[in-house]
Amino acid sequence: MSGIASMTGFARDAGQHEDVAYAWELRSVNGRGLEIRLRLPAGFDALEGPLREAVSRAFKRGNVSASLTLRRSAPSSLLLDEAALDQALARALELARRIPGAAPPRAEALLALPGVLRAASPEPGEAEATALLAAVQAGFARALGSLREARQEEGARLHDVIESLLGEIEVICAHARAVAAAQPARHRDRLHAALAELLDRQPPVPEERLAQEIALLAIRSDVREELDRLGAHVAAARALLAEGGAIGRRFDFLTQEFNREANTLCSKASTLDLTGAGLQMKAAIEQLREQVQNIE
Repeated sequence: MSGIASMTGFARDAGQHEDVAYAWELRSVNGRGLEIRLRLPAGFDALEGPLREAVSRAFKRGNVSASLTLRRSAPSSLLLDEAALDQALARALELARRIPGAAPPRAEALLALPGVLRAASPEPGEAEATALLAAVQAGFARALGSLREARQEEGARLHDVIESLLGEIEVICAHARAVAAAQPARHRDRLHAALAELLDRQPPVPEERLAQEIALLAIRSDVREELDRLGAHVAAARALLAEGGAIGRRFDFLTQEFNREANTLCSKASTLDLTGAGLQMKAAIEQLREQVQNIE
């Protein structure tokens, strides 16, 4: 498995403790730093600190969100709200007196009114609450481990895609180097043809002067230094992949250096072949940058 990790992933863990079923859902997406969002039910605020620490130990970058849902399987008891019942009964009797022949209010109708009966779950004792917190926290640890594995699996896929793009950039560099090697000869031929057309029957330009012009053109369009630097950047990128870990920020900076050299290559290109190679290079580098944005 690759030593790099993606910032994207999803994990879920569900469990049961006594009469309480719980489920964790963890999601992670790209982020410039590490941002943690927790959604916890009432009564679980004590977990927030330890959970944040656990996420911080597991990841260096990414927007990580975690949500906990609970469901009690035991039936809830019903509590009678005496005040609400008295108020409802008084209103019902008053209404019955106003309507001739109206039947007195029935008990089941009064109990069905909103607020008269309400569900009430028994409050857990201190020991039970502590045990539930421990079970929920253990479930979070499992979900966090699954999320880490998901990010690493995605990182392995990224590793293969990035390695393929680096190979593509190397192939384009080799082609550009071959094309660039022929540029001085093309400059000479084009300059000879232009002078012949302009001067026609006039005395020819001395070969020494012609050589100086060709040399100046060759210097201005020399892309060997840019190609050498691009080769060095490819080697640096592979070294980062081999290093692994949280290399995303450094790799992102390196792709900017890639792009800078490709822009210079295009600006110096004096043939359609070399311009085409430069544009292919920029397209491959852009794909590389998009993939690198996902690395932790």
